[in-house]
Amino acid sequence: MNKICTLVLVSLLLTACHEEGKISSIDPVNWGKRKVDLSETDSLLSGATYLSVYSQIYSLTEHRTHNLTVTVSIRNTNIADSIYIAKAEYFNTHGVSLRTYFDKPIFIAPMETVEIVIDEIDQEGGTGANFLFDWKVKPGVHEPLFEGVMISTSGQQGLSFTTQGKRIQ
Repeated sequence: MNKICTLVLVSLLLTACHEEGKISSIDPVNWGKRKVDLSETDSLLSGATYLSVYSQIYSLTEHRTHNLTVTVSIRNTNIADSIYIAKAEYFNTHGVSLRTYFDKPIFIAPMETVEIVIDEIDQEGGTGANFLFDWKVKPGVHEPLFEGVMISTSGQQGLSFTTQGKRIQ
């Protein structure tokens, strides 16, 4: 019986250690299956949107932070037309680029939402993390909608809030 308990305990510890170091948000979607070829001769309109997100927020003082899970929603609000996101780049508090999720255009089908998740254990972004998205749409089509949802739960306490993207170009 002791051997079984020991084996179960060791298995749980190994699993817990493995999961803690894993950051699953780096490739949550197979972006390659969404790639599209947009030639320069297409009559698409271009834009760029800034989205603030928070991997951490201050708690009690400026010396203590609380980690958050971030869900970035990229939404197509068009009923009949696809939209195209050319690039999604993630920056930390100091403006340093942490990663580019994709830099070849992808499509988002009508009324579809694509998400990027920053795991709670991923603290690289810090308290002032942000995204920059380059996008393209057909003339007369709604621009993409970018939203950030930050959440954390601990015991019986929960914290959540949202941000919305701002067109900068």
